[in-house]
Amino acid sequence: MYLLLRHLLIIAFIIFTFNIQAQLPLKTVNNDEITVEEKIENIAENTDAEIDYTELVETLNYYKENPINLNNTNADELKKIFLNDIQINDLLNYIANTGQLVSVYELQFVNGFSNALIYKILPYIVVEKVNKKLSISFKDMFKYGRQNLLVRYQITPEEQMGYSAITDTELAANPNQRYLGSAAKIFTRYGFNYRDIVKFGITADKDPGEEFFKGCQPDGFDFYSAYVSLKNIGHLKSLVIGDFQAQFGQGLTLWTGLGAGKSSNPVNVKKYAQGIKPYSSANESGFLRGIGVCIGNRNIDFTMFYSTKNADANIGAQDTLRQENLYITSIQESGYHRTPGELADKNSFKEKIFGSNLSFKHNNFKIGATAYRTLFNTALIKDAQLYNQFEFQGKENTNAGIDYQLLTYPFMFFGEIAAAQNGALAYMSGIQASLDPRFSFSLIYRNYQKEYQNLKSAAFGENSQNANESGIFTGVEVGIAPKWTASAYVDCYSFPWLKYRVDAPSKGNEYLIKINYAASRRLEFYLQYREKNKLIDAASPLIMKYPDVTKKQNLRFNISYIVNDFLTIKNRIEWVKYQYGNNYLHYGFLIYQDISYKLTKLPLRLSARYAIFDTDTYEERLYAYESDALFAFSIPAYYYKGSRFYLMLKYDVSKNIDVWLRYAVSYYNNKNVISSGLDQIQGSSKSDIKLQFMIKF
Repeated sequence: MYLLLRHLLIIAFIIFTFNIQAQLPLKTVNNDEITVEEKIENIAENTDAEIDYTELVETLNYYKENPINLNNTNADELKKIFLNDIQINDLLNYIANTGQLVSVYELQFVNGFSNALIYKILPYIVVEKVNKKLSISFKDMFKYGRQNLLVRYQITPEEQMGYSAITDTELAANPNQRYLGSAAKIFTRYGFNYRDIVKFGITADKDPGEEFFKGCQPDGFDFYSAYVSLKNIGHLKSLVIGDFQAQFGQGLTLWTGLGAGKSSNPVNVKKYAQGIKPYSSANESGFLRGIGVCIGNRNIDFTMFYSTKNADANIGAQDTLRQENLYITSIQESGYHRTPGELADKNSFKEKIFGSNLSFKHNNFKIGATAYRTLFNTALIKDAQLYNQFEFQGKENTNAGIDYQLLTYPFMFFGEIAAAQNGALAYMSGIQASLDPRFSFSLIYRNYQKEYQNLKSAAFGENSQNANESGIFTGVEVGIAPKWTASAYVDCYSFPWLKYRVDAPSKGNEYLIKINYAASRRLEFYLQYREKNKLIDAASPLIMKYPDVTKKQNLRFNISYIVNDFLTIKNRIEWVKYQYGNNYLHYGFLIYQDISYKLTKLPLRLSARYAIFDTDTYEERLYAYESDALFAFSIPAYYYKGSRFYLMLKYDVSKNIDVWLRYAVSYYNNKNVISSGLDQIQGSSKSDIKLQFMIKF
């Protein structure tokens, strides 16, 4: 009788809300995608390297095409669409107590699920009845498995110094003055996926300037990556043979891949480790190569992994008779092999990593232990500097750590403590709480000793390495009024020892506040202010350097408006002020207009941007995520004075074939030479042409 009444009430509720929802647009502003874009912008701001961010977006893209059935899911899967532990716990408890969901609109009955949250996850979920457990057969696997082939060609048409003409005599005298290969970047990836249970794929990449099927690259691409993966088959939780990533706890002991940090979503700062997972990006570092396996039951998981691969490094000295490297001075992660000098650094040493993780979970408590050993066949000996004297050197290191999480509604407690072979410790602890659907907060304390040595960690922090840092981060999100939300964070940190370009112990802080107004599911805008204060060595003629205060302030206004199901527009205005000491004060701004339009009579979508920017120097540079082809990324730095334009066409040739064509160009008003070194262009503009097609079968 209870179930009958419940279903009648739900049906009545759906009929009532359908009349309302039918008037609302099906397409909405997607805050999850905006959050990912902000994280990518933050990573780009802290590195000059060109990075493939596929691992940050491929999960969302997969669940767009293969939505999660809420009646047949688990906590690990739900974490991938940015639901936090408290929301996941409330949802799974609701389903366990009341039975399978009848409609997505029933989510409004779940504690803590506001309309805004439901709209946010709608692109990634469905509600379907589950009658029986899915069985696996080779016949079904090859019949229903999805395959895709992606090929991308990219080139900068302006002549760069590295590709310009040079005489044989000059090149013989200076062999590193020109690139060996063409200016084209070529990327291809094949993947097979059967219900996320059986997967395999191969990735191949050629960077601009690298040879292709000639010279030092007779096998074609400079970088190849491949994997075979099995998941959730009996007690086998996951198995990956080939290239994979290993992520445990909060990333303090072991976390390979990108470690996204702070964003304007300051409450969901807890990391969600995925253990062993296949690797399909084009980054030539940040992954393991070998085998990883996880077996377990409802309460216990045991993971083992073994990796061995060659890696790039700067060679310190060689034994010319034995043709062996005596030691290396630094590890290279760019993956560029364009000149004889860069090729000499290729595969300079062998890295071997093996270890395991054991985790136990019961109800709302989980604890895990991770340990692994790293072995190099060539010693790493860095050039001696005061700031790097505590960093890892040598041929071997051992890391171990314990992580935990405890959900005591409405609080989620989590943390990790880790130790290195030299005995140094690093630990962090955090709290995440949803006291009300309109009020959430987070708190993280970290203390990473200056002697802590770990080359495979990516925990929350300000430094690029989890060492020589302590700090407290506090974030809060408040529903201040209907349709209005405010989010903010404060991060105060200190560095007990010297850093690169900081010849003394130092401290800093960062503040952010964001006011968001969701006028409707189609219209949303926000105002955001961020300030970052830290110390950098002063530009002084004195022999003894001293740190001076830098302050960077950003003020941003962003608006997204879905006019209808065919037209979307977006505007941003951002202002920056950068102060260095008492005598250096510079400003800059960025304004852009985005338009995305889907034609009604042709399967064609157009995306475009026009931007103008003006900064005094490179220090005031601004970053903005651009629409690009699937699994391609463009996050340019806007600096000096000029404008930028791009146009991208996406044409659906058929249900299974998509083609992208993208053209982007930056014009500089006050520059006649762009970039430097072998990438230098004589002129005031730089453009980029990209062609990509994907076949699904």
